[in-house]
Amino acid sequence: MATDNAPVGFAVADLPQGRLAYRATGPAVSSRPPVVFAHGVLVDARLWEPVAERLAAEGIRSYAPTLPLGAHQRPMNADADLSPRGVAQLMRDFIEALGLSDVTIVGNDTGGAICQVMLGGDTSRIRAAVLTDCDALGTFPPRALAPLFRALRYPWLVAGLALALRSEKVRHGPLAFGPLSSRPLDPDLTGSWMQPLASKTIRRDLAKFARGVNPRVLVDSASRFGQFTGPVRILWGEDDRFFRAALGQQLSDAFPHATLTTVPGGRTFLPLDHPDDVVSEIAAAG
Repeated sequence: MATDNAPVGFAVADLPQGRLAYRATGPAVSSRPPVVFAHGVLVDARLWEPVAERLAAEGIRSYAPTLPLGAHQRPMNADADLSPRGVAQLMRDFIEALGLSDVTIVGNDTGGAICQVMLGGDTSRIRAAVLTDCDALGTFPPRALAPLFRALRYPWLVAGLALALRSEKVRHGPLAFGPLSSRPLDPDLTGSWMQPLASKTIRRDLAKFARGVNPRVLVDSASRFGQFTGPVRILWGEDDRFFRAALGQQLSDAFPHATLTTVPGGRTFLPLDHPDDVVSEIAAAG
């Protein structure tokens, strides 16, 4: 994989959709199944750093791509399909480009929705899945976030939103990242997530995805979950305001081989707030 023009600590995968930055962590050679992460809208691969570091200590290699969901620094090709199904295919292409197999996919927030689309399609390179608080079934997006996702369809609206989110008070407030975490967020991290929105082409990529967000996408994928016979671990924060505990139970029930574990006090950003719990579920998946 090429490394030029990548953020510090990242490599770049050349895919049909464009160049995708990712971070690989852990031993280059491992007998344990590789892990591939999927994050949500307006965050990047660094959401997974605490989890990836703990997996590395246990001898597990993981890969965290920064998906084209608004916090990415490099735009994808102008003709790239970046709908939810298109991003799921991008993930499959990423796994294939790196020559990975028997992969455990791990998704959070919108990234969990992408993983579900993957599980409803070609799973030949996937052996297991771990899904933390995320969109599921008929919830895509959560009702409280529907106005935001409508706004994300229009790059000119996102330009104004990005200006407002330069303020730490706004970013960490009740209408932004505040309710997603049970612990104080690093303002430098959340600020860096907003910086790429200054680019017209980044806003274009994000709009492509937002325009494809619809409950029908996940309902359709769920109709084929029975074809996936690998283990699925569902990890759900009990205090999530957007993805209620009942949704986690419904998602678990939709798979033939799934287990549900809840995290008292947990909210959406379990990879940042409760990385040990996420690592435990990955290990339990095999």
